[in-house]
Amino acid sequence: MAEKSNETYTPVRTILVSQPKPARSPYNNLEEKYGINIDFRSFIHVEGVEAKEFRKQRVNIDDYTAVIFTSKNSIDHFFSLCEDLRVKVSQDMKYFCLSEPIALYLQNFIVYRKRKVFFGKRTIHDLKETLLKHKKKEKFLLPCSNLGKESVQKFLRDNEFDYQDAVFYNTVSSDLSDLENVTYDILVFFSPQGIDSLYENFPEFKQKETRIAVFGPRTKAAVEKQGLEINILVDKTNPSMSMALEKYVKIANKNVTI
Repeated sequence: MAEKSNETYTPVRTILVSQPKPARSPYNNLEEKYGINIDFRSFIHVEGVEAKEFRKQRVNIDDYTAVIFTSKNSIDHFFSLCEDLRVKVSQDMKYFCLSEPIALYLQNFIVYRKRKVFFGKRTIHDLKETLLKHKKKEKFLLPCSNLGKESVQKFLRDNEFDYQDAVFYNTVSSDLSDLENVTYDILVFFSPQGIDSLYENFPEFKQKETRIAVFGPRTKAAVEKQGLEINILVDKTNPSMSMALEKYVKIANKNVTI
């Protein structure tokens, strides 16, 4: 947590997390322990690219023999667009997934066979050995969003893979107009796009007494670019947002009776 030396801690009663509520929320204990209210609201959402727009990219899905999936979203929109384009995916298509949960999600769309589905632990580098074995035989397609997937794209470029990335879905700002007259003691952000959404919805936003909690260096940079003060930062001493929030709330609510 980044604490400024002149930080004045005022009690925290409400927190807004700019993401959907997770199935197993690590914040439940925080609410009960400190008697605060934590709301969840996604500041961004995903929209599939329409077939007409996809055609403008001049990407012929039938030209590819392997697909790299970086998320469940990429799977959803790949097969949805294939259906819209009336593309019948070859049974010989090979699938490379960043993690096992992503690979297992494929079972909703294909007959799952070990010989054509490969997965790593978390990142593209976990798949390096497997991908290199197929490098000369396959032509790879990387379905991604309008934001791209720089780490994967860089890996494929650096290792000279025959690949093409294509936008299958867009990450866009959600409508937050119903929050116009609602204030929270802490706003929690996990991506630069969350900050973009805040200002797209509320161009005149002023921080005032609101505390800002941030996850990740790119989000931190986006917050600082807007001239906002960061009060809570996930770092090595507080490796999760729930831990960073609890450390701050424990100090801020020290003299508050639940």
